[in-house]
Amino acid sequence: MYFCPVIYEKLPRMSLLNQLTPAPIWKYFEEICNIPRLSKNEGKIRHHLIDFATRNNLEYKEDSVGNILIVKPSSIGFDSRKTIVLQSHMDMVGEKNADYVHNWETDPIIPFIEDGWVGAKGTTLGADDGIGIASQMAILTDKTLQTGRIECLFTIDEESGMTGAINLKTDFFTGNTLINLDSEDEGVLYIGCAGGMDTVGTLKYFPAKSNPDSSAFEISVTGLHGGHSGDEIHRGYGNSVKIMNSLLCNLSDHFGISLSRFNGGNLRNAIPREAFATFIVKNSLAPKLKSSIDSFSNSLRDEFGSLEPDLKITIKSVELPTSVMDSVNQAKLFTALKECPHGVLSWSKEMENLVETSTNLASVKFLEENIIKITTTQRSSIESSKNEAAGMVEASLKLAGANVVSSDGYPGWKPNISSEILKITRASYIKLFSKEPKTRAIHAGLECGLIYEKNKSIDMISIGPTIKGAHTPQEMINIESTKMFWDLLVDVIHNFQKGQ
Repeated sequence: MYFCPVIYEKLPRMSLLNQLTPAPIWKYFEEICNIPRLSKNEGKIRHHLIDFATRNNLEYKEDSVGNILIVKPSSIGFDSRKTIVLQSHMDMVGEKNADYVHNWETDPIIPFIEDGWVGAKGTTLGADDGIGIASQMAILTDKTLQTGRIECLFTIDEESGMTGAINLKTDFFTGNTLINLDSEDEGVLYIGCAGGMDTVGTLKYFPAKSNPDSSAFEISVTGLHGGHSGDEIHRGYGNSVKIMNSLLCNLSDHFGISLSRFNGGNLRNAIPREAFATFIVKNSLAPKLKSSIDSFSNSLRDEFGSLEPDLKITIKSVELPTSVMDSVNQAKLFTALKECPHGVLSWSKEMENLVETSTNLASVKFLEENIIKITTTQRSSIESSKNEAAGMVEASLKLAGANVVSSDGYPGWKPNISSEILKITRASYIKLFSKEPKTRAIHAGLECGLIYEKNKSIDMISIGPTIKGAHTPQEMINIESTKMFWDLLVDVIHNFQKGQ
């Protein structure tokens, strides 16, 4: 396969982050911000990494699905040291504010610095997992680091299906100790993760002709926090699909509205932040809508309080659509979304404050040919519980007449408290920062689960700087924690290979 080695030479180079330390990480992260890299469209970042390896005379290879391995050879006199693998994913979640213009195929991410954090203007920042990629590139080009062999593994499509990890061959890398660079809490050493799967329902409806004696309105639910459906599912943030459906049910009961369109949520692994619907109502009832919606909004403010301070419900008149849903399938849709569970289903009995099982009602979309698609995601650290959660979702959707399909999903990663790399990382953390790190499993899915499934003897840990608001336009990475993450990573690599 041929790659153009100068494909990014004409990209504008930002310089905002060059004032930050550690300089190598921020330098490479700034480069990455210029490169579109949504899930399943990682071609440009793959080209960039191969060009990077070529320019730095580093050995690299690419597998059949697009995973890349770049190797830092052993330093002179370090050939006998064990190999360590550093792993991140190339893709990112692309979310943006509705009023922000951004083309995910061509436009760069525009970072800013504020109060010790780096964020992005109007979009997700891509620190998940751009900071992992940047740290690997910094390690690969660090001339002062005297180590044994380091293999840097970059996988594709983590965010929308873990395709790269699923198709990873066991002989693609040689090391049997791996540091995953995809967690988001400085001071926490992750040694386990949840497995996950998707459950998708589809409903067919019949278009009915709009009553000409009607007014049409578009209603929107915006301003919600959203967030990662694994890391933040326990926080109780509002779900725009659930809120919109409750509002539409209320309007249907009191005003007999007929629905034309309903689109809410976007990504399978994000709590939905926004939802939009178009409906018609008899002209004689239209003036009464506003007071009913205001009352509904007030009840939501009481329910969420300071948790969702920017929640907004707006309504505006629009052109009368030519058709609406038939009443029978409209009722089925409302029932499906009402009965579909969302949120934490159970907590771990073994680890304090760890969600064991959850489900996320991620999106509802009106598609062509009068099809409605409802997407949900289930997570659990227990395989049987994950399947039970999917069964609950399937039952609720089938009661409303939906056709339901579940994906094969991906496995969890079983914690190993006797892990050698855990002991080394914990000792490094205490030495560097004079405090004890926390050791936890994470409710989000990590590629470690799939890697562990292929090689039960591999020793793994996951670390990272503090990132908040992942999978939302509010995503930010803490600058101080990034330095701590870098210092820890370098020290762990040094101590892992010392004296072996």
